[in-house]
Amino acid sequence: MPAPKEFKWAGKLKGWKELAEISPGAIVPDVPTSPEYLTGDWRSERPIWNEGRCTHCLLCWLYCPEDAILLEITEKTVKMIGIDYDYCKGCGICVRACPPKVHALEMVPEEG
Repeated sequence: MPAPKEFKWAGKLKGWKELAEISPGAIVPDVPTSPEYLTGDWRSERPIWNEGRCTHCLLCWLYCPEDAILLEITEKTVKMIGIDYDYCKGCGICVRACPPKVHALEMVPEEG
């Protein structure tokens, strides 16, 4: 069974062609946490995104357990456009997933 229409962009990602071929049963289309609860106020640190350094490899999006990485999806591209701080818990997984030579994400102390 082919991937759902909304996931067709996955086949356009460099090195991720197999993602478009995963059956829908293996895809979690919803945020894994409840959208009714804003959980971003739990953190003591927050990731800061440097758009100029970002290569839009989407590893941050792939590893973020809260789906807090915001994407812009068009017919030809998929790119990161920011971080949803309402849901980001400041775990730093996105920062560790970002390639070291790119260093487009860094953790900073949360401001009051």
